[in-house]
Amino acid sequence: MFKEDALPANLSPNAQRCQDALNRLGFTFQVVELPQSTRSAKEAAAAIGCRVEQIAKSLVFRGASSGRPLLVIASGANRVNEELLAAACGEPVEKADADFVQQATGYSIGGVPPAAHRQPLPTYLDRDLLQHTDIWAAAGSPFAVFHLTPQELLALTHGVVIDIH
Repeated sequence: MFKEDALPANLSPNAQRCQDALNRLGFTFQVVELPQSTRSAKEAAAAIGCRVEQIAKSLVFRGASSGRPLLVIASGANRVNEELLAAACGEPVEKADADFVQQATGYSIGGVPPAAHRQPLPTYLDRDLLQHTDIWAAAGSPFAVFHLTPQELLALTHGVVIDIH
């Protein structure tokens, strides 16, 4: 596990924007930036010193009929079954491209936090995340993360818990 007191005190602009948004929402999560990439769940787990299953990865999908963005927060070990997601949200879904993700969330792929987006997003949480005591989520950049519990993730996102695989 990394030592938070050994990390730089200043956050990059996107990580600071995420921290400020989390604070405005009434949460006290502490965004940290690591020297190693946290862009993928595997990289994040290695940089943090936790299991891949404890990474709450934020994935944006696009409703195939409506064009609306949908957020799935999945355990880092899981792949999203798009048919199960489609059943949960009521329409077929497709993977979103980088421009769509940036427009919907205000963040780039690899740094999308579970909340604090440009617009409210319908959010679906992987049921497997609930079995962990603590988890880690992206915080605005491919090097920024924050620690929380699954219950705090539910409170932060107001997401619907579903089976995603």
